[in-house]
Amino acid sequence: MTDARALVEVRNLVKNFPIRGGILNRTLAAVKAVDGVSFDIRRGETLGLVGESGCGKTTVGRLLLRLIDPTSGTVWFDGDDITRVKGAALKPYRRRMQIIFQDPYASLDPRTPIADSIGDGLRIHALGDGQQRRAKVSRMMDLVGLATYHARRYPHEFSGGQRQRIGIARALVLEPDLVVCDEPVSALDVSIQAQVLNLLKSLQQELGLTYLFVAHNMGVVEHISDRVAVMYLGKIVEVAEQRQLFREPVHPYTQALLSAIPIPDPELKRQRIILTGDVPSPVNPPSGCHFHPRCPLRESLEEPAICATTEPPLMRLGTGAHEAACHFRGPHREQNLAAIGR
Repeated sequence: MTDARALVEVRNLVKNFPIRGGILNRTLAAVKAVDGVSFDIRRGETLGLVGESGCGKTTVGRLLLRLIDPTSGTVWFDGDDITRVKGAALKPYRRRMQIIFQDPYASLDPRTPIADSIGDGLRIHALGDGQQRRAKVSRMMDLVGLATYHARRYPHEFSGGQRQRIGIARALVLEPDLVVCDEPVSALDVSIQAQVLNLLKSLQQELGLTYLFVAHNMGVVEHISDRVAVMYLGKIVEVAEQRQLFREPVHPYTQALLSAIPIPDPELKRQRIILTGDVPSPVNPPSGCHFHPRCPLRESLEEPAICATTEPPLMRLGTGAHEAACHFRGPHREQNLAAIGR
């Protein structure tokens, strides 16, 4: 059951990675990985964060967990501003926020039995004695579908789907409130993807978890998300309830993403929206709307100057929870059209 209260509140989050060079190793430029992102995640819900590779969605997840420090902006977790918390003061929040990594094999120590990897968090946070930790690990393995005799085996002895279950058990053994799922099924076969997604949904209901689900596969996001936020070049361009976004996408970029979803019926065809050009560099993003050089609307609108000069804010559409960042898809649409003589 989704709680209306927000567990996570992100406001104007920015992350720039410096590019250094020269004899003195000076900062020459900066990669604008996350550029003014704001959103909330309600308790018990799954917020899908979707976009092309390199749009900054994984960086957002790592900023939420304080695995990296933001350049500016704030992250509020359960009412506390954790943006500048450091060292030992951050440890209690570490227990309540966990991550499931994209590569289930690279994220496991190949020389450590999986029971030790799963229970490592319990040892770090000094929770229970040895017997209690073993019991907790055994229970968590059972929850994710791993047998007791798997405990002393090593990661290379498991399939990809089993290794991802190990990663899920390791993330959940501390009973966190928030779990960042960083493309947890992208490295798995399609049949295994469905099993892991269904497992994540059942565990969410049983344990009362809140997910930030990072992905680039719109079909996967549709299956698991309650709400969806679409990112492009470091910015969120559209946010809506899952059904509304997939039924009535508003932003041209979202429409292009949804047009690429295959239909499992050979007699039905979806009109594809082919975006021209390449994704611009986050080192030097376009002025105004970051999407305007590739936007299909630019031909019909004859490239209005407002798109190239003015950044569109993320604005609410109508009375619902649907938000989009487009000059010609929001409440000022008619005004902007009138300004260019349409």
